[in-house]
Amino acid sequence: MIIAPSVLTADLADLGNACSEAVEAGLNWLHLDVMDGNFVPNLTFGPPVIAKLRKALGDTPTFDAHLMITNAEDCFQQYIDAGCNHISVHVEAVTHLHRCVTAIREAGATAGVTLNPGTPIEAALEVLTEIDLVLIMSVNPGFGGQSFIPTVEAKIRRLKDAIDAQVAAGGRPVQIQIDGGVKSHNIAMLRDWGVSNCVVGSGLFNDNASVSDNLAVIHKALE
Repeated sequence: MIIAPSVLTADLADLGNACSEAVEAGLNWLHLDVMDGNFVPNLTFGPPVIAKLRKALGDTPTFDAHLMITNAEDCFQQYIDAGCNHISVHVEAVTHLHRCVTAIREAGATAGVTLNPGTPIEAALEVLTEIDLVLIMSVNPGFGGQSFIPTVEAKIRRLKDAIDAQVAAGGRPVQIQIDGGVKSHNIAMLRDWGVSNCVVGSGLFNDNASVSDNLAVIHKALE
């Protein structure tokens, strides 16, 4: 199980140190929630901030950019240039999805597609042979700290079956990532459904304990 800390829930006034704390705790993915105030009702950060984080943290952590923006087809290269290793785009916001994910991979990053809670899984299955990851939103995107929507189970299980069939036929493996309301009490359940990559926000970054201590609780839950 990959644990990808969502830096959106960290102290944004001290973002560099928060990310360093996560890396020092042994986490080698950082989930970067990029919001444009248009596709989702919030505004976060963009390539200049990401480039500074990359410079501060070095090459080791995987920068996992979740582009909740309307113009991902036009500007994904800026995020790769800033240091992102993986780019996920929303199927609801991209006009030419196959072309977009192919271009991301040709530019040197791994590519993923993201599905909102109300979006059918078929949208991801159309490009499953061309991508590296499917991000299932278990909350409506735009804000951190929301409650988990349990009806995503059927979507995840269908996706897992499709990926297993693709791999059995000699095709590429695809990670299933989930984002929204992931905590220690439900992460083992998500693994059992087929999730291999969990975005964790307030379950790691909170005032109750350090990232290391919170991560230990998550690892205990996965035993």
